[in-house]
Amino acid sequence: MTMIQLRMDDGWLEVCEAARLTPGRGVAALLPDGRQAAVFTDRRGRTYAIDNRDPFTGAYVLSRGLLGSTPEGRPYVASPLLKHRFDLETGACLDDEAQAVQTYLTDRSS
Repeated sequence: MTMIQLRMDDGWLEVCEAARLTPGRGVAALLPDGRQAAVFTDRRGRTYAIDNRDPFTGAYVLSRGLLGSTPEGRPYVASPLLKHRFDLETGACLDDEAQAVQTYLTDRSS
């Protein structure tokens, strides 16, 4: 069974089975410190993880957002509430550069 892992300060943390990820959709993972991560896979099989909390509303909903990409090919998730787009690689908000979310390095383990 292949697992998705997130890089944390003290090492790798397994958060879900890779088979549970549907391309273009996200899942929320509870982290040991009580925060949540939104984990995604795209149609090419690349995985991404960002903070699940939308900084504009405070709601933990980014895992339910829609994936897309900019004309330059940058992958993003659009929040389901106010539709702000967050770059899945950098966490930067593409619609308001004053906002960003944390990103996590991901890996797959067998």
